[in-house]
Amino acid sequence: MDILKTVVQAFKIPEMRRKILFTLLMLVIFRVGSCIPVPGINRETLAAMFTGENGLFDLFDLFSGGSFSNFTIFALSITPYVTASIIIQLLTVAFPYFERLAKEGADGRRKMAQITRYMTVGLAVIQALGLSVGLFRRAIVDQTWFSFVVIILVLTAGTAFLMWLGEQINEYGIGNGISVLIFAGIISRMPTDIRRIWAQYQDGAISFLSILLFILFALVVVVGVILIQQGTRKIPVQYAKRVVGRKMYGGQSTHIPLKVNQAGVIPVIFALSLLQFPLTITYFLREDAGFTSFVNKWLSPYGNPGVWVYAILNIILIIVFNYFYTTITFNPVEIAHNMKSNGGFIPGTRPGRPTVEYLSKVMSRISIVGAIFLAAIATLPTLISQFTGMNIRFGGTSLLIVIGVAIDMMKQIENQMVMRNYRGFLR
Repeated sequence: MDILKTVVQAFKIPEMRRKILFTLLMLVIFRVGSCIPVPGINRETLAAMFTGENGLFDLFDLFSGGSFSNFTIFALSITPYVTASIIIQLLTVAFPYFERLAKEGADGRRKMAQITRYMTVGLAVIQALGLSVGLFRRAIVDQTWFSFVVIILVLTAGTAFLMWLGEQINEYGIGNGISVLIFAGIISRMPTDIRRIWAQYQDGAISFLSILLFILFALVVVVGVILIQQGTRKIPVQYAKRVVGRKMYGGQSTHIPLKVNQAGVIPVIFALSLLQFPLTITYFLREDAGFTSFVNKWLSPYGNPGVWVYAILNIILIIVFNYFYTTITFNPVEIAHNMKSNGGFIPGTRPGRPTVEYLSKVMSRISIVGAIFLAAIATLPTLISQFTGMNIRFGGTSLLIVIGVAIDMMKQIENQMVMRNYRGFLR
């Protein structure tokens, strides 16, 4: 109710109303484009290609809101941009040039954004080439070089347009544009998934008790995601008093908020991509091939005992990737240096190396909580789907993204409303 009240109050403010309506308009354009098919495709052949489970392609289809399986102009979705952003983020740790850009403020961020755009277009061309010449080749009616060039250009232009659409939302709308587009793609699939579950219930494939248990589980997951996403460990920081000229600065107490889920949904995506890769390879092999039989039995979430092997590997990989990504994104050395430069210290801990060790130890301890949470959220839907018979296409990854983006959008709305109220008070 508080969320609805906040949205209603924001809608009464002309500036906020324009931003909300602009964001909704961009999402409408995104969904319209998701229904425009790539030219020269045999729809019947395409439909026959996506029956059943398709390994890693399900992840692409999740981010694109079904555009991938329908091979529309937004089939690549925004995944090339996400990949390029992650690569740039990793390069800031490995290469001094990108590290300098990250520390140069607004100018450095603009340069990194420009490099990310160029890399996005390059990755989009490579992926479009692989899809048209490889995966979707048998669905292309006219097997000429001109048709392939047109399809590659259309798919690349679709990704570039989505990248531009996300930047427009960043500037004139509400929320992070790229995240909002992924959010809209996932939400658009949910009505179809609900109809599929209802059809299974009417056919007697699943019981009413299974549906009720799934609803209760979904509510628990939503509450858990909100608690973990909002959970922080506050490290107290005290700033010493110092005199500059005739004025005295410092002396106040503050804190450093360390997020329990510092890595976000990235470890889940990495683990899912790695686990689904063998299933994706089987898509190009015969059904009676030895490798296909092995993967379906031992590494598939729908096999026996593969479901247990898949679940255990998923938990291990998520925990490993969570620590890896947290190490990259959280820099205790830089935090300790900034505190020391500004006369700050953690009570009971000396500045310098002891502060670095203390922050690293605390982050390591709370990271295990976030890692176990991510592993549970990502694994339990697979097990529930296996043992209840419900074909759950939206699982832990979807819920993490949807709830995380929704919380971020609500925070932005609340922050902008608070800023507006402060301006009104100062006037």
